[in-house]
Amino acid sequence: MIRRREILTGAAAVGASALAPAALEVRADAAESGWGTGVVEHLLPTVGHNRILLKASFREPQAGAVLQVAGRPVAGERTDTDGFFWQFDAGGLEPGRPYPLVLTDAGGRPLCEGWPLATFPSPDDQPRELRLLIFTCAGGHDGLGKQLPVATRARLLRRGLTFNPHAVIANGDHVYWDLRTRRANQSGASAEAAVIAGRFDRTAPLFGGANEAVLKKAVGPQIVPLYATLCRSTPVFFVQDDHDYFENDEADDRFVSFPPDPFMIAAARAAQHLYYPEFLPDPMRPLGLASASAADRPPRVSESFGTLRYGRLAEVMMYDCRRYMTMHGPSAVFVPLEVEGWLKDRMARPDTAHVVNIPSTPPGWSAGKWGEWYGDKEADGRLTTAKPKPYWQPGWRAQHDRLLHASSNMRGRIPLFISGDLHAIGETRIAATSGIELKGNPVVSVLSGPLGTADYGWPSFFRGTRGMTPGDLVVDEVLPTIEENGFLIADFTPGDITLRFFKWRYDPVEKIDSLEPFRTTLLKRG
Repeated sequence: MIRRREILTGAAAVGASALAPAALEVRADAAESGWGTGVVEHLLPTVGHNRILLKASFREPQAGAVLQVAGRPVAGERTDTDGFFWQFDAGGLEPGRPYPLVLTDAGGRPLCEGWPLATFPSPDDQPRELRLLIFTCAGGHDGLGKQLPVATRARLLRRGLTFNPHAVIANGDHVYWDLRTRRANQSGASAEAAVIAGRFDRTAPLFGGANEAVLKKAVGPQIVPLYATLCRSTPVFFVQDDHDYFENDEADDRFVSFPPDPFMIAAARAAQHLYYPEFLPDPMRPLGLASASAADRPPRVSESFGTLRYGRLAEVMMYDCRRYMTMHGPSAVFVPLEVEGWLKDRMARPDTAHVVNIPSTPPGWSAGKWGEWYGDKEADGRLTTAKPKPYWQPGWRAQHDRLLHASSNMRGRIPLFISGDLHAIGETRIAATSGIELKGNPVVSVLSGPLGTADYGWPSFFRGTRGMTPGDLVVDEVLPTIEENGFLIADFTPGDITLRFFKWRYDPVEKIDSLEPFRTTLLKRG
């Protein structure tokens, strides 16, 4: 057990470091060893300029839990039935300030060592740099053995964190536990899954009964040992994608997996509620957008559409393309029209030096799968539109075209999209889409790299083709898709964006600890 004296000593040291002028100087090295975890299983915080939201779990159930924020107590809210999971919502904070944090139980006994966490700059501040660690497809349960072992994924995450990012963006597929699609018998519907976690009852609530135990056994081993407490001083942003709704995006005459049904939405919401934070409000994001301001969530947070606003330097807009997708033919959308309006409005306004789109589904490539922006279908290892893609909706491509056009119209800015989902690393420049000219300011689309994909998860294995350029796009594919694990480090300054690409697949696992970028791209404004 950690002694209270040790906690207070650590908190005092953190408080002293708050005098440092730059958050980079006080962020704990997330890859360090020896930090006293106490009874804490995992910590995943997010921040805005005046608020912290923290998700935590414990090895022992707690009757109560308190987060001390620079000595101010913030009562925790239990998020599960038994008291193993808690969230802490601290508002009224000062922008750009490192805060010493201490977790205690209801009696004031420390639950782990203290640690620092900084808020983001005020929206009107002028920071000179921002660094982001971005990846996708980090999920996978070791008991099913279909993704990289969680220890290898954690090693990749630790390597990314050694570059001291200001924030981490995990873009979709945090969970793989498909229940009804074609590969479900190798995933959440398999005999192994039943032994590991049991079976979900789709007619029963997610909390307060047997489904809650199944959820924890299915989801917990995919998130808790991967992140543990590594990101305690690094804010995280989690975007949901298809597998986070416990299905792959597939459609045939037997079964169409999306839009998600009520059970899928309840399961995705439950996993988010327990394990990773929702998006905090942003002054320029409407509070009434879909999935925002739900009565059973912290005030004014959004579950599906988020903003990382870093002063006047950068605004990063993240959006889930699955929860609200529609099947309305030419008027179908991946995100509601109100969300599209918010995205286009932010791209049109000159508030920040950089505006970046991070959708869960990538523009610029297709692997012939159903739930893509594109109508291309795989045939003999190639993409074609000569054969119709069943249940694909042309309105999805129309929304894609509108968003890319709005991005290209940001004169003086870099029209950058960073996406996941495709289990690959890549970079392409889009000069035209559906006859719409973008060559005056070509859209840069990047695949960040998957953290956890293994053998059968690569598109070339399952679909017969790697990600390729779809039809009716004019592109310069400067980095064709690479099916390897990896991550992206993105550095922002007022005048440019530097992207560093990291990959690992065929080398010994020890090589991860010294991984260096295999490619660097410098994008300059104007």
